[in-house]
Formats: sequence, C-alpha cells, structure tokens
Amino acid sequence: MTRIGYHASHEQHAPSALLRHVRAAEEAGFACAMSSEHFKPWSRVQGHSGHAWSWLGAALATTRLPFGIITAPGYRHHPAVLAQSAATLSEMFPERLWLALGSGQRLNEDITGLPWPEKAERNARLAECAAVIRALLAGETVTHRGRVTVIDAQLYSRPKTPPLLIGGAATAATARALGAWADGLVTVGIEPDKLRPVVEAFREGGGAGKPVFLQTKVCWDPDPARALAEAHAQWSSNAIEGEVNWEMRRPEDFETAARFVRPEDMHACVRISDDLGQHAAWLAELAEMGFAEIIVHQVGTRQEAFIDAFGRRVLPQFGG
Repeated sequence: MTRIGYHASHEQHAPSALLRHVRAAEEAGFACAMSSEHFKPWSRVQGHSGHAWSWLGAALATTRLPFGIITAPGYRHHPAVLAQSAATLSEMFPERLWLALGSGQRLNEDITGLPWPEKAERNARLAECAAVIRALLAGETVTHRGRVTVIDAQLYSRPKTPPLLIGGAATAATARALGAWADGLVTVGIEPDKLRPVVEAFREGGGAGKPVFLQTKVCWDPDPARALAEAHAQWSSNAIEGEVNWEMRRPEDFETAARFVRPEDMHACVRISDDLGQHAAWLAELAEMGFAEIIVHQVGTRQEAFIDAFGRRVLPQFGG
C-alpha cells in the first residue's frame, strides 16, 4: 500500500514550527515525511529558508518517521560533504532516510558564484556527483577530477545500509537519464496523465522495478474561498512552467514572473478544495499509479488544522 507522507516546507515555515508540524503529523497517522532544502524561498511572502540538514537531525530524533530530502550536489554542497551528511544521519537512524539528488535551480545554487550551466551540463554534473556519493557510501576512497574535484575522500562513520540514492525529475527527459544510476525516482505533480510519462520514462531508462516517490501539492481549508486565496498567496510564484523556474536567482524575480497568475490559475498545479472526500479521491487516483510514497504538501499556512483534518478524515482510507 502506498504510504502517505507529510511535506516539511522550509521555504514557508520556521524550523521550530516545522518540528512541531512533523511531530503532529506522526501523531495524526502520516506514515513518512519529506523535507525541502532551500537557501532562499520562492517568494518573500513565504519568507523562510532554514538549514534542512541541521533540522533533519532533530526531526529524526524526535519522531519515528522515515524521511526523504532532495538536494543538488556540486554547487552549494560538495558531493563528499553531502555523502558525509547522509551517512551520519543514516548511521544514527538506520534505514530512515532516502537522499534524492537533483540538477538544482539557480535560486539556491547561485550564491557560490559558480557559473550556472545549461540543463544538459547540469545533468552531467549530477551524474558525476551521484557516482562520487555512491562510492563514498560504499566505503571507497575517492579521488575524482572532472566537473567536481574530490581528493582522497573517505567516510569513516557509515551506516550498515546506505540510504537510497533517488533521482529527482520533473520531466520525462530528465527521468529517463536518471534511470541509469538512481535507486528510485522522486517527482512532483497532481495529475496522473502528466505524471505517467515521467514515471514511464524513468522505468524505460533503467528504473524498472525501482521505487517511485511523489510530492503532490494541496490546499485545504474549511472555507473554500480562503483555500483558493491561500494557494494563490503562498504558491503563485511556483505556478510558472518551463525552464525559467531553474534560471531565476531571486525571490523577487519569481514574484515578477508570477504577477499575472490569477487565483483560478492555481488549480493547474495545486489540488484546492474544502472537501476532504475530494482530497481523498484525488490521492486514491494517484495511489493507483503505484507510488511507494505520496508526500502531501499543504501549501496553505494553516498546517495544524490540515494535519488534524487529514488525520481524521483522509489518512484512515490509506491505512493511516
């Protein structure tokens, strides 16, 4: 059965609040969780960007939930340091972490001053970094000179079982490329017809039989007008499609690009409803696709009310 999880959005909430939220989510019956990993929020309205790796240690220590995190190696995060971070958490909390690697976005990675390459080059850098991380987690001593440089790196504290190295993809082309090296796929979306080509491409590219994880966005509120208004206020900067999402460097740039996004446009990227039965039906439709986990991201600000409502009315339909 597909596990239903809770998404901890560091762009939208202070780390201390997110710690309360994941504890409440566990008590409400969510089976797993996922953490975002940002240096800047998507908009100034969101207004947060806690350090996810620091936060994960506290979240794993104070819950029993398994967690996933998606991050971009090779820019802000050297792959050897990412491997050490994941190994340390996995040694303390065995088999409770999966690490997803993505090609990144300029919003977060531009702070180092490295040149921001085109997508094909970012994918090549991602594959290189993934190979370095996998070798280090396997106990190898790594020296590598390429798009990234690693000299005589070795992890001395490692878990008995390394975390899954998941590939992050939003398009079929990227998903197909990940199949060759990733232990699984994580993608994002709300509509099965748009998600299916991404999942199929991953499987065709070498991912057959590997787990697939989904992050899906909802906005629930008992007041339907407020649900729509919250989705628009918090997530309109994320409603823009295409490569521009990976190229803009400041929250203000996303705000400018989204200035013509209307509240009604939000239905294209967020499942918005006051009807918990409708939310359960939407999740059931996604679960039929065979995802290992569906991580639910409530984009509205009222997290406690959402957790309580989903815990009582939605999760029981999925074994929660």
